[in-house]
Amino acid sequence: MNSSNVKDVKKSIRKIIWRIMEEKNIARFPRPVYGRIPNFLGAEIAASKLSTTSIWRKASVVKVNPDSPQKHVRYRALVEGKTLIMPTPRLRKGFLLLDPKRIPVASYGHASTIRGAFIYGTRVDLDGLPRVELIVAGSVAVSKDGSRLGKGGGYGEIEYGILRELGLVDESTPVVTTVHEIQVLDDGSIPRERHDLPVDMIVTPVRIIRTTKPFPKPKGIYWDLLPEERLKEIPLLSKLRELSRNRHS
Repeated sequence: MNSSNVKDVKKSIRKIIWRIMEEKNIARFPRPVYGRIPNFLGAEIAASKLSTTSIWRKASVVKVNPDSPQKHVRYRALVEGKTLIMPTPRLRKGFLLLDPKRIPVASYGHASTIRGAFIYGTRVDLDGLPRVELIVAGSVAVSKDGSRLGKGGGYGEIEYGILRELGLVDESTPVVTTVHEIQVLDDGSIPRERHDLPVDMIVTPVRIIRTTKPFPKPKGIYWDLLPEERLKEIPLLSKLRELSRNRHS
């Protein structure tokens, strides 16, 4: 399957998932879910299930996407005393670091929202990011073999690539997603490209799925695949490319 066909299939899967979630009223605010990492009924139950896993319990620094369905994951991270790294939407403002020791306990709920994270979090530059022990990614769809679909912008892959380039994650760093059951597809349902970030575990409100195929994770930023507009809209990428060039010169 060539690259354009792969992208068409991915686009079709996203549309189907968004439509089903709207039609079955599985979606939660913000709606409609088209074009989003969809919020879903039972997101808080999935977050609770994730918190029972050993990979969650072992992690003291977690990176969680900023989308609505993972708000409960971010809240749990703060409640359990974990350092939370949250990318800002579209990475326009880089990464925020939230230290639960510096946030009033009564404000954890607000701090776990995007608006609250900007109030209680600290913007960190590339040299201020800590090593990350667990990544929680948002998804539109995932398959049991570990393939994952985001909303199509590639930001999850860029965030991971930045951390990988900096040596703050590696192949063994677990990647997890929390989704509704309707978002879980059979093995082989989602076509893959080399920059795609696979998941090691899928958590839904009713079960925990350890994925069946250990697809390799991206080695970093694939500069040859990165659209020029991403470099313009994400200042961190230009800094990272300069660092990379200096290292190899």
